[in-house]
Amino acid sequence: MGVTSAARSDRPSRPAVLAIDAGNSKTDAALIAADGTVLGTGRAGGFQPQRTGTGAALDVLGKAVAEAAEAASLPLPAPGAPYADQVSACLANADLPVEERQLAEAIGARGWGAATEVFNDTFAILRAGLTGAGPPCGVAVVCGAGINCVGMRPDGRTARFPALGQLSGDWGGGGGLAAEALWWAARAEDGRGGTTELAAALPGHFGLDSMAELIEALHLGALAQRRTHELVPVLFSVAAAGDRVASALVERQADEVVALASVALARLDLLDEEAPVLLGGGVLTAGHEQLDGRIAAGLARRAPHARVSVVAAPPVLGAGLLGLDALGALPGAQGKLRAHFG
Repeated sequence: MGVTSAARSDRPSRPAVLAIDAGNSKTDAALIAADGTVLGTGRAGGFQPQRTGTGAALDVLGKAVAEAAEAASLPLPAPGAPYADQVSACLANADLPVEERQLAEAIGARGWGAATEVFNDTFAILRAGLTGAGPPCGVAVVCGAGINCVGMRPDGRTARFPALGQLSGDWGGGGGLAAEALWWAARAEDGRGGTTELAAALPGHFGLDSMAELIEALHLGALAQRRTHELVPVLFSVAAAGDRVASALVERQADEVVALASVALARLDLLDEEAPVLLGGGVLTAGHEQLDGRIAAGLARRAPHARVSVVAAPPVLGAGLLGLDALGALPGAQGKLRAHFG
């Protein structure tokens, strides 16, 4: 996103919203005026409190906040004087309501806003994909590094899943798909499984000749584990060419998206009325024809009234909209904020 600023001769002394979207790999922050004008933005690294500890993870958020404040030409606030009226933070790894509450307290203690709300980052996709002001109504499924789903009704009811991986019954996402592709490719090469073009395509992506070489490189650290995410497009490419094993993985991922969305809609009593189902995250925004087609067909069967759309807007937009919602901003503010983020 980079750092941006706007002419601010007539802006109020304190922004209305400090919006934060923090994922595993990056953090975006935006300071927003009450009329929806973006005053400044900042970016920092990923937010991983389970790995680094809460304090260090919040320090990363603080770097993005400080960069946004510099872009907005805001002086460092005096002790007890917040940057904004409302902090609206949508955070990866805030998977449970108790984690949201704990992180809200920790962020509140930093003094960045007069009030603080923390949401799981999937709520940012939900809000970014819904036009207009007011509380969200609909369901969002995010499939990026992992997979998650949330839903809301205007009366405040929510539907959500723990999204803790295998522990909570989840399957897929970029990390899961890469691991599955490696598993099937390894077994194909050593004879324990059926044949699949993945056995050649996965090591070939890294310039290696066999799965044995790829396994050794990953195990000994010659190839960083984080680079396995590069194998997800390879999996989809092999599936598109007709490989049975790869196609089965793509189809299972689609079925998981359909299951999450339809269960969330049912929990919210939205199956029998027109309701948006918003898809976000790198896997679902990449335009994979096989995946997209099976999702559409599955939702047509299980949730025929659902209106499916892909959310390409940056999630920090959703965090900002949630902040404006909390302050009761006028609809014009929502539109101006959307226009800024395209």
